[in-house]
Amino acid sequence: MTRVRRVVGICLALVLVPVAALMLFVVLFDWNLLRPTINTQVSEALHRPFAINGDLRLVWRREEGENGWHAWVPWPHLSAEQLVLGNPEWAEGETFVSLDRVALRLAPLPLLWKTVQIPYIELGAPKANLQRLADGRANWTFDLGDENTDDAPSPWTLDIGSIAFDEGQITLNDQSLNSAFEVQVTQLGAPLAFSDVVGKQRAERVPASEALAYAFAWTAKGRYKGQPLNGNGKLGGLLALHDAEVPFPLQADIRAGATRIVLAGTLTDPKNLGELDLQLSLSGSSLGHLYGLTGVILPETPAYATDGRLIARLHDEGGARFRYQGFSGRIGDSDIQGDLEFVAGEPRPKLSGTLVSNQLRFADLAPLIGADSNAEKKERGASSRQPADRVLPVEEFQTDRWQAMDADVRFTGKRIVHSEALPISDLSTRLLLDAGVLSLDPLRFGVAGGTLDSLIHLDGSRTPLQGRARLNARGFKLKQLFPTFEPMQTSLGELNGDADLRGQGNSVAALLGTANGDLKMVINDGAVSRGLMEIAGLNVGNYLVNRLFGDEEVQINCALADLGFKNGLMTTRLAVVDTENAIIRVDGTADFAKERLDMDITPASKGLRIFSLRSPLYVQGSFKNPSAGVQVTPLALRGAGMVLLGVTLAPAAGVLALVAPSGDQPDQCGPLLKQLQGNR
Repeated sequence: MTRVRRVVGICLALVLVPVAALMLFVVLFDWNLLRPTINTQVSEALHRPFAINGDLRLVWRREEGENGWHAWVPWPHLSAEQLVLGNPEWAEGETFVSLDRVALRLAPLPLLWKTVQIPYIELGAPKANLQRLADGRANWTFDLGDENTDDAPSPWTLDIGSIAFDEGQITLNDQSLNSAFEVQVTQLGAPLAFSDVVGKQRAERVPASEALAYAFAWTAKGRYKGQPLNGNGKLGGLLALHDAEVPFPLQADIRAGATRIVLAGTLTDPKNLGELDLQLSLSGSSLGHLYGLTGVILPETPAYATDGRLIARLHDEGGARFRYQGFSGRIGDSDIQGDLEFVAGEPRPKLSGTLVSNQLRFADLAPLIGADSNAEKKERGASSRQPADRVLPVEEFQTDRWQAMDADVRFTGKRIVHSEALPISDLSTRLLLDAGVLSLDPLRFGVAGGTLDSLIHLDGSRTPLQGRARLNARGFKLKQLFPTFEPMQTSLGELNGDADLRGQGNSVAALLGTANGDLKMVINDGAVSRGLMEIAGLNVGNYLVNRLFGDEEVQINCALADLGFKNGLMTTRLAVVDTENAIIRVDGTADFAKERLDMDITPASKGLRIFSLRSPLYVQGSFKNPSAGVQVTPLALRGAGMVLLGVTLAPAAGVLALVAPSGDQPDQCGPLLKQLQGNR
């Protein structure tokens, strides 16, 4: 028996002594002796200088808070201080990443099945200096040598649980984005509940939101894509990389140039940048500024502000998908609401959705074509200015952006506020952008009880831009068109018209300055006076009406116009106004390229009424400052009478299709057309 005990004791000693010696070695070994070897091996593997300049330590201890057998098994705890990873040779500065301290715990048992499991890593004061050159080289990418695709995959796997840090600093200098900024991250004094930031109602839609809290605050300062950047916000605590279902709280308030972005919500699966669910508010001096920040093409507008819910699926099958749902806000003095979706797909990203405005101020549409004032242009940050002597907008369309994105957006303005004197009731359109070709098809206005149907087609894929506009005005009721002009309120007359114009150039001024096409218009049964001209703000018209009719209201039986455009020069093929006292003919040109007028207005008296006017009138000068006066040549010497009104059959027939009375409306233009054709 004694011999057996002795053998057992020897066997135990043979087992326990090496284990004890190994444990004693692990406990007493100075791990700092391995630092030179570790530094050399890591530097060679990463092709970067790497160094652990501080203490390197391995300690075995049981975990507090563990249950069951885990509470009795000691876990290895590794810590290292003053770690530095250098930059590649081409980068500025010596340091890429530095840490005051790294501490982690390693699960020993998973090593038996070739799994390196690190449940927890703590980083002390991490600092990262990120750089990217214009040629695409970035110091956060590593040259690890050629990979041998014939080698079998490693049987070892890495499983990292959570990462925590106390405070950190990130600097970025990205020449490809023209961006450079610094981000500071610090701990909050105490965790801040998720619902305290986003509100209880919004927090309820996030799973397990009661367990979410913000633990860190951050600030950012610098520039982004050339614009000044300032921001601050909050982040969640432990980053649960191993659990893709745990949402990570985010909050930010960022100002980039004249744009402000405020968001609060969560990022799901932060390890892979999975899905965002944010309450997003946007505001700024113009929606057009968002292109430089987001790549989304939006029109130039007055100052705006919107608020809605942004849901982003960053790894969707067709490309990252962003949905701005149920947003509402204002653009200028107009309200706006709707839903938009942006898909970063191929061959181009696409924006689609529906927008509605219950009350749209017509002036808020002016920046779309550069027709806002210079003061408003300055406020929204436009670089161009409208010359003082020009009327047509010269601000160029930014066609270089049009090929960066496609779009299919429907817009409805339920009520348009223009002025009390000229009501435009509503607007609806479908905006299509495809490979640089922009179309508004249809673009429909409700005007004075009638409709203005139009198609706008701008081919920005060609240089210069090629444009076409087709417009059809039908059923404009004159008494609604001029609601404050009392003599018109008994009128049954209407305005009808057609236009088909083509031009080229990157602005409204350039398109009209090269326009070719036709414009036809008919007014049936109206009235005119100095008062009407004053309502319309037409000083030249006021002068002409005073010369022709004095201060009296005069009934208009019919007004016809058939105008031709060739290379921006508009010519009056037929322009006649038939009043109760006279027939008035307008001849001349309007040069849209030079913005110059040259018109003659020749009246012919009806019956025995004697005109005080003995000579024709003229309108000349610029669009901005036209002038009117009396021709020097007496009317009698110019051959006054109905023969002056003789026109060819084609122009008269060209406007005949627009004469379409209905109901009790009298046909005043049909007889005039016959009379004109009879005086050929």
